[in-house]
Amino acid sequence: MKTRSKILLGTAIGVLIGAGGTWLLETSQEDSVGATDGAREPLYWVAPMDPSYRRDQPGKSPMGMDLIPVYKEHDGEGEAGTVHISPDVINNLGVRTVTVKSGRLRLDVKTVAYVQYDENSLVTISPRVEGWLETLHVKAAGDPVAKGEPLYTLYSPTLVNAQEELLLALKRDNPALIGAAEKRLSALQLPRADIEQLRKTRQVSQTITVTAPQSGVIDNLEVREGMFVKPGSILMSIGQLEHVWVIGEVFERQIGLLRNGDKVRLQLDYLPGKELLGQVDYIYPSLNKQTRTAQIRARFENPDEILKPGMFAQIIIETQPGSEVLLIPREALIRTGSQARVVLALGEGRFKSIAVDIGRVGEREVEILSGLNEGERIVSSAQFLIDSESSKTSDFRRMSHTDGEPVEHGSHDHGENEHD
Repeated sequence: MKTRSKILLGTAIGVLIGAGGTWLLETSQEDSVGATDGAREPLYWVAPMDPSYRRDQPGKSPMGMDLIPVYKEHDGEGEAGTVHISPDVINNLGVRTVTVKSGRLRLDVKTVAYVQYDENSLVTISPRVEGWLETLHVKAAGDPVAKGEPLYTLYSPTLVNAQEELLLALKRDNPALIGAAEKRLSALQLPRADIEQLRKTRQVSQTITVTAPQSGVIDNLEVREGMFVKPGSILMSIGQLEHVWVIGEVFERQIGLLRNGDKVRLQLDYLPGKELLGQVDYIYPSLNKQTRTAQIRARFENPDEILKPGMFAQIIIETQPGSEVLLIPREALIRTGSQARVVLALGEGRFKSIAVDIGRVGEREVEILSGLNEGERIVSSAQFLIDSESSKTSDFRRMSHTDGEPVEHGSHDHGENEHD
């Protein structure tokens, strides 16, 4: 019951506000006309809530409201869609206007991303011979490891046989066989130090110890002690954290805005107020068919290891500004399901809604392709109330500023404002 009461109360308040706004505009129209043109004869009378209901004399509308007189414009132009508001009502409504200007639109692309290892420095550890893991020196993923530290000890009959071949070649003192045997041991990942030790001691080692080829952290640890492994098996990976990749998802319509080298600002939930700086390193050539998004890769230096693989982050990509275009504040634009409009300030308390073609939409500004000229003034505050009155009778035609003839919307040529 409480929810239903709140809904009814909200509806009633909305109706009162709408009726009050209509009354303000109607009153301002009547006051302005009566103060300056008391001697003019009305062209006809219309219903306040239905401009299509016209009469040749005063009376009541089907809803019981007084009909509103419609007068001919001062300058002789068509009055369709023009709203007159007295100065005091303009102040009460808080109407503000801005000038249409030209400039370069800068668009920032905001999206989510995740952190991963730099794959250029990610090393996969895989054996070249089959055998059994006798000792695993790293126990868990995430363990740090330095270059040259032992990773695992392997017993392999194949390696034992290869060592015996080298000893046989040394016994025969055959340089060709010695060289071939050493190359085979190297190909099977036996360290050079172990080969030299074998030549000195002439003792076959039953196991070999594989060391880390680089410093980093262990990732994707897939084995445990005692397991039998084969060539091609992925035992583990070693990733570096000094620099990482951040993979972001951008919408299909935003791909054309991005370039390699664009600056990227990264924000983390657990570090509010702190931003890390990177740059776009690569734009992937294909789209995800399900989400219709493309991936971008940004590279970040990570000396303090703040960024950890698997983290989610928010990134802001600063795109390059385009060519000079007409710009209006975003709050001045009125968007409906099928049309974009602005309220043009004609001067002397007159306003009219006109249709415009828009291009790219930024965080604060909107690109205008046609419908406006540089230097014109539009309403940026309280425009919705004025638009609701103007759109009742507006034919959405632009009025010429020179010859007085109406010009169809879209006929103004803004060739320099083509969408990039």
